[in-house]
Formats: sequence, structure tokens, C-alpha cells
Amino acid sequence: MKKRTPISDIMTKNVITLSTADNLETAERLFKQNHIRHIPVVSGKAIKGMLSLTDLLRISFADAVDDTEDYVDTVVYNMFAIEQVMAKNLVSVTSKTTIKEVAEVLAKKEFHAIPVVDDNKLVGIVTTTDLINFLLKQF
Repeated sequence: MKKRTPISDIMTKNVITLSTADNLETAERLFKQNHIRHIPVVSGKAIKGMLSLTDLLRISFADAVDDTEDYVDTVVYNMFAIEQVMAKNLVSVTSKTTIKEVAEVLAKKEFHAIPVVDDNKLVGIVTTTDLINFLLKQF
């Protein structure tokens, strides 16, 4: 295993994003259609927050809907804006941050995804699943 491997080697580069103008129904649809658990919220290319599937589950019964359902019928979503539900004050890393450094951050924090930001622009996202898959390839 290379000790200085940059996170850019394993991060997701084609990131699905939301804007603060989107609604929570759109967010749930994206989570389910793409089988993901974290979506960065952006303004242009700048990251403003992170919405997780767990954030939605806290305010709704999103898990009660079949994952293959395209239709979302959750009245509670009309009561909240994405900005009210998303995590703010995010920890981010650059694409040159090493995989080891990212693993250390995730091991100490209570979140499972980190945006990768270069020059104030979102360039990727790395999750605990990305790290586990990387480690599995080493064996």
C-alpha cells in the first residue's frame, strides 16, 4: 500500500449535487435512484452543506417507501428547506490530501462523507465506503 496515495485516486468525481433551491422530495428521489447516502449542496461550484439520507430519515418516514419507488409522498418535506436540514460548517479536504489523512478524520468524527474541495470548488466526495473498498483491494 502506498503511504502517500492522494484521495483523488479513490474519490467520486462525478458528484450528484443539490442546490438550496431544490426541495427535499428531489433529494430523496436522488438518494434512491442513485443508491447513495450523501449529497453535497452547492451554489455554483462552491459547497454550502451536505445532506445525508440520515438527515431525511430524522424528519420523515423516507425509509418506509420502497427504494424502487420513483414517487415520493412525504408531506413533512414541505415543512423544511434543504438549508434547514443539511449539515453546515463542513470539514473538507483537498484532492491532494492522503487517503490515510482522510481515514484519520473520518475515524475521529461522527460523519461518513467528506467533500473534496480545490480552490473553493467541489471536485469530489469521499465516503467511508470508498475507504473500505480501497482497503479491500489491498488484500
